[in-house]
Amino acid sequence: FMRYSGVMQHLEKLRGERYDIIHIQTPFVAHYLGTKLSGLLGIPCVETYHTFFEEYLYHYIPFVPKPWLRLLAQRFSRHQGNSLDGMVVPSHPMRQVLKNYGITTPTEVIPTGIEPDSFVLGDRAEFRRNYGIAQERPVLLFVGRVAHEKNIGFLLKVLAQVRKAVPDVLFVIAGAGPALPSLEHEVREMDLSENVKFIGYLDRHTELNSCYRCADLFIFASRTETQGLVLLEAMAQGVAVVSTAELGTRDVLREGAGVWIAREELADFSNKVVRLLDDAKVRASLGEAGREYAHGWSASQQAGRMVAFYHAVHAVRSASAVSELSALPL
Repeated sequence: FMRYSGVMQHLEKLRGERYDIIHIQTPFVAHYLGTKLSGLLGIPCVETYHTFFEEYLYHYIPFVPKPWLRLLAQRFSRHQGNSLDGMVVPSHPMRQVLKNYGITTPTEVIPTGIEPDSFVLGDRAEFRRNYGIAQERPVLLFVGRVAHEKNIGFLLKVLAQVRKAVPDVLFVIAGAGPALPSLEHEVREMDLSENVKFIGYLDRHTELNSCYRCADLFIFASRTETQGLVLLEAMAQGVAVVSTAELGTRDVLREGAGVWIAREELADFSNKVVRLLDDAKVRASLGEAGREYAHGWSASQQAGRMVAFYHAVHAVRSASAVSELSALPL
């Protein structure tokens, strides 16, 4: 986390610049810098709510009762949200969450778009050679922060079931994060070392597309996603997906549009994985449908919606200022 003093030292320099609107992308200290600057300059301030703290905090402060953490997250989010001129959320379920918290700030649903580079097809064969993966080996893939809230432990249980039908299946986990040591231990305890490959963080511009492309299936089961951008990135590479649809991913996923949606239940999830691994034609068709579907989530489309929201927020702020001035006694 950023230090308060380290961030606030930039306030004087920033207030000397000319801005039309402030957009905060992280909570905590950056939020207070943004709202402070907004007040000093008399311009609107909006913020994107990226993280579902209500579910997130428990994994990092497990010694505090979960109901207490939920209440803390709700109050914290309400306090910060109601100090803004506008909020952006990446999915409709997240907007409902904020409404339930008591946040009354105007809130717009604008998903994080995927960049054009995400559609440039990676090199499946080269990536497999570079990471010592046999060209014909069935590969399942997870890409993302290796954190407890991503529910990767459930995917390991799925893998154990899938291995019974597909003994040489390999689960590639790309990313870094605090859950890595415990997951490595879990892999050993489950005797899955020959079927799991941790490859760490990958550079988005040089390796990520090829990593997606190397997979036969992308699998995902996070319960806390505000959107689930990696699902769309996998689809953009033409990779079929098996995923649960929880919270923000419910907005992103459409059954058959690149994905088979599964319940967070071992039999259902693993059966869908095995069926797709066994049927290359269905898998390829699903991947093609996903690539087409992903084009509807481009960054350029979402940027246009964001600009329109900026104009709307600015207009409301300007109208409010005029109203306050007209109410002053002459």
